[in-house]
Amino acid sequence: MKKIIGIVILVLVLVLVIPWSKVNWGRITWQPAEVVTVSGEARSQEKNQIATYTAGVEAVNSKKEDAVAEVNTKIEALVKAVKEFGIKEADIKTQNISIYQDEESYWENGVQKSRKGQWRISNSVEIILREINKAVALTDLVTSSGANNVYGPSFSIDDTNQVEKGLYEMAMKDAKEKADSIAKVSGRKLGKVISVSDGGTSGNYPIYAMKDSGMGGGSVTEPGSTMVYKNLTVIFELK
Repeated sequence: MKKIIGIVILVLVLVLVIPWSKVNWGRITWQPAEVVTVSGEARSQEKNQIATYTAGVEAVNSKKEDAVAEVNTKIEALVKAVKEFGIKEADIKTQNISIYQDEESYWENGVQKSRKGQWRISNSVEIILREINKAVALTDLVTSSGANNVYGPSFSIDDTNQVEKGLYEMAMKDAKEKADSIAKVSGRKLGKVISVSDGGTSGNYPIYAMKDSGMGGGSVTEPGSTMVYKNLTVIFELK
């Protein structure tokens, strides 16, 4: 008991005697890890899988109802023909409908005036062809089925998800090699991965070739391929 009392008295003396306000306690600071940030890239050339068309019908008439009726009739015939060709309903969708009346200018007693003119009605549909070897036949069908505005085929990859998954490993390897080179030239060693961010995927769609085939005005189409790019931003620790 006497020992405990002695210790307490000693502590009190130290508290009263030592100038604690002049003691340098130092500071605790957080030092961020030294890092290197690199961009890892990977690419793969993939054969195109689908062809996309835009087929439209436009009619001009002084009577709105007549113009609408003409467009509707031709679009219905076009869609029917495309379905009979083998295109599924899910791969046919209305892309744009336009109803517009022209403004006509004229002079009366030296004054320029305007009045309503012809009605311009248009309707277009997007068509996706998944049997890409039938591109020539569908091109001929669309152009002969009443459409007076046809664009395509435009070739592309149907789904890049599987391609992207394979590119992640390649992009990470590229990033690690770059970071390792930077670490070596700076006299350091590469540590653990601090963070990874996906820079997204992009594709460079080529222009397809068109050649005369002698098939009733049709063309030979070359679907070509798409170069898919994957980019990763990776931060590595430096030791």
